Amino acid sequence: MAENHTFSGDKVEGKIPKRMKGEHFMNRTLTGKPSVDRPWMQYYPPQMIQGLSVPDSTVYEYLKERCPGDSVVAMHYYGVDITWKEVYDQADRTARALRAVGFGEGDEIPVFLRAVPEFLYLLLAAEKIGASLLCRDNTIEENVEAVKKSGAKMIIAHDFLSHEDLNAYRNKAGIRSAILLSPLRSANRMDMPDYCWDYLDSLYTDYPAYGPCTMSWDAFLELGESFEGKVEAPRDIDRPLFRAYTSGSTGPSKQVIHSAHTMIGNMHQMNFYGSSDELRPTWMVTQLPPALVAVVVAMMLMPLASDKLLILSPFVDVNDVDLELMRYRPNCWPVIPMFIEIVMRSGRIPDDYDMSHLLAMGPGCEAFNNNQLKRTQKFLRDHNCYIRVTTGYGCSEAGSNMTLPMTPKPMGNGNVGVPMPLTDISIFKPGTDQELTYNTLGEICQCGPGTMIGYDDPTATAKVIKVHSDGRRWLHTGDIGYMEEDGTIYALTRGCAKRYGGGELATLPMENRLADADIPGIDDEFFVIMQDPEHHHCFVPYLFVVLDDGYTIEDIREGVEACLEDYMQPVDIIALPERPFFHYKTNRIGLMQDIKDGKFNKK
Repeated sequence: MAENHTFSGDKVEGKIPKRMKGEHFMNRTLTGKPSVDRPWMQYYPPQMIQGLSVPDSTVYEYLKERCPGDSVVAMHYYGVDITWKEVYDQADRTARALRAVGFGEGDEIPVFLRAVPEFLYLLLAAEKIGASLLCRDNTIEENVEAVKKSGAKMIIAHDFLSHEDLNAYRNKAGIRSAILLSPLRSANRMDMPDYCWDYLDSLYTDYPAYGPCTMSWDAFLELGESFEGKVEAPRDIDRPLFRAYTSGSTGPSKQVIHSAHTMIGNMHQMNFYGSSDELRPTWMVTQLPPALVAVVVAMMLMPLASDKLLILSPFVDVNDVDLELMRYRPNCWPVIPMFIEIVMRSGRIPDDYDMSHLLAMGPGCEAFNNNQLKRTQKFLRDHNCYIRVTTGYGCSEAGSNMTLPMTPKPMGNGNVGVPMPLTDISIFKPGTDQELTYNTLGEICQCGPGTMIGYDDPTATAKVIKVHSDGRRWLHTGDIGYMEEDGTIYALTRGCAKRYGGGELATLPMENRLADADIPGIDDEFFVIMQDPEHHHCFVPYLFVVLDDGYTIEDIREGVEACLEDYMQPVDIIALPERPFFHYKTNRIGLMQDIKDGKFNKK
């Protein structure tokens, strides 16, 4: 979440291109306030939204109510089919074991696992005993800091945890023991392909964690078998259940806290996504860790709650996700720009490979510019897949998704769809409760059942969650965009970045100008907005490009300058061999540091 900046909230009739403006619909008289008009509801079929409300359920109850049968396979994990009965049984065993090792109501349980079945058992078990999972996937120093703040005396990790890292948790965070889980415990070893074995082997060091302060997962469960005390805590759907940290790719990482209520509040609005009347869809999750809110809520729990077969493949190198795509041929694959770039560039997808098995695909995680969108759509069509590539919008603080691609408007230019049916989104003057009207740039704010309880820091929470004059809690995202009269949202940039001399540096519109200009030689491009070292509270843009073979920066410079307005002109154009990523997002923070360190010599 970005800090709020001063912003005028002016009407931008002369600034938004005509092709991006919405039309009035259904001859309705609009009040001019999206939160009152809710024009996006026109796109939701009445039979889908009639009586739609968030159920008063725990996550365990929510899944059980939607279970298609105890003998039905809920998850597939490297050759092993896991039935719903086993999910419930394992969750109950895990809850008893957590009590046996001393975890109880209100405790934080540090968990450093990949997207394995045991993670879901732990989540359901923590809910039963009234505790919360604490997840972080940053540096060892940051992970240790999170554990120290939790006050926990035990962590749960994979058995490739190094002894050095274990000692860091012991000496700096004060833990006394660690439960270690083998990634192969629930798998059929013979069904793991060689490239997954290679990745798994790379995770182990010469000195994995060992000693009397460690315990295997099976030994942990055995302790639970002999536990005779109270297991279940009083039912409370509003207590903290899942704590995860933001990625830190756009600013300092913060701990986001969600309850069963907020998690269900998000997933309940999108259970229909990727569904089919003709088959039970498969839903594959690769690489992405459950330390991310969107992975747990939208990519693991949501498919389970909507009768999709969840395929878990966490132990695949990010550069091999194309191989898992061809191995499993899933109907739904939650992807991010990083993944689809790898699929398109790997060279291992045969020209005649048929991708029509995909029923739904839309990159989330970060903005997707027109160039990326065009290349992805062409790639799918070249492989016999004619679904519409969509762009999603959401954040950890909102419980994952905030919008759905229900709008018939063309994708691109920052179109991220319309608000989910139980969610209100509107545009406000940043940092205030002054709601702006349609086609007016401002801060995108959200109010809905998926909004987090808060951060672990009340001061930080108060900066982004504000009670407006309507009496409701609104999440201020820090993102800048606008809404058309039909409810379509356009997310354009993060925060306000004024350039000295005039002009707002909006990242996505600037990238789209270059994309639409179709400049020969540019394969990919993106901007990094830096603070202007010479002018306080002002910013300057740097343009990074990936060039086609044989092209130089001088070959593209004239085209770049011609399609950008004066205030958009980059102070430097820098060529990279490929788009760099950090925590699955374009590594803009790393590039900012490289610029400050003088790594790139200005041409």
